[in-house]
Amino acid sequence: MPYKNPQISIILPTYNESQNIIGLLKSIHENIPKEVATETIVVDDNSPDGTGKIVEEYVTNFKKIAANTIDIIHRKTKNGLSSAILHGIQNAKGDMIVVMDSDFSHPPQIIPKMIDALKQYQCDLVVCSRYIAGGSIQGWTVKRRLISKVATLIATKGLKVKTKDPMSGFFAFKKNIIKGLNFDALGYKFLLELLVKTKEINVREIPYTFEDRKSGSSKLDGSTMIEYLRAVWKLYKNEKIKTTDERRMSVRFISKAARFFTVGASGFVVNYLVSLLFSSGLADFWYVHANIIGIIASISTNFFLNKVWTFEDRDFSRKRTLSQYGKFGLFSSLGATAQLLTVFWLVDSHNVSYPLALILAITTAAFSNFMLNKKLTFKEKLWS
Repeated sequence: MPYKNPQISIILPTYNESQNIIGLLKSIHENIPKEVATETIVVDDNSPDGTGKIVEEYVTNFKKIAANTIDIIHRKTKNGLSSAILHGIQNAKGDMIVVMDSDFSHPPQIIPKMIDALKQYQCDLVVCSRYIAGGSIQGWTVKRRLISKVATLIATKGLKVKTKDPMSGFFAFKKNIIKGLNFDALGYKFLLELLVKTKEINVREIPYTFEDRKSGSSKLDGSTMIEYLRAVWKLYKNEKIKTTDERRMSVRFISKAARFFTVGASGFVVNYLVSLLFSSGLADFWYVHANIIGIIASISTNFFLNKVWTFEDRDFSRKRTLSQYGKFGLFSSLGATAQLLTVFWLVDSHNVSYPLALILAITTAAFSNFMLNKKLTFKEKLWS
């Protein structure tokens, strides 16, 4: 079968995993269905035990079977687990990414279940969980379990993460969900940062049994825990700033909308008074002509009040002001037309009472008018 672009990229960060890595690569290959195109990317942080060299030799002798390949990325220094995962993802060609440890604590036979879950449940991220029904941990001391529980509690309570096992290092996701995101890749839990920065995605947890490593030594030490706390603190600060900024933007948006509608109400008064003035006051104009003058007067006062007060635009250069005035008048006319058509449609076609139809139509037209002028006349972002 000719090689084709991989559907799945499996990221394996390594540091001193010479005793495990070849067996793991073979096991991954044995457990992936033959018809599924995959690439396995080993990201090695210059392991002193020669893990990278061992993988490179294995890759040289590895025979392409079906559409499976193995690649090795050599990094010059030990820059951390999350950083290694991100490096692998950036080089991945697959549409779906699987991330797992290289010490056999994450069983390769679960990978097909992860891929099936992504497809079956139409979700964006699948987390292999030790803490849901059916999941378990084997080989951990009471101290290690306690550390994991505390770390999980910090993530779920401090960062408002809803996933039961945000500390899992075994997960799969659709690559498109991280498009446009910037990752700090601090600490050793990339999944936690992914969950915090993609809160609107659909997440599915599936159970698995975590087995402590049989060979090699654990990477968990005091410095790892300090790195974790630093990463959580940075994520917390960033989210707090983001939330505060969103609240400020919401307040600004509501404030500007309120000003725009207030100006609109004043325009109604101007329209009314000027129309009366020209029909029976200063001049004895036909009421239609008087009303046209009133409309022009209200559009003009509305424009200048919105320019100065609502959108705080103090640039009155001739070209800019005339362009804005033309757009404002156009959108106001379109809004008035839309209002008339909406009232007619609601009353005539749906038997809505005239007062209610008028309220709905005015509200819809006024909001549309506000959004159009905000974006196109005064060149502001919609949500600001």
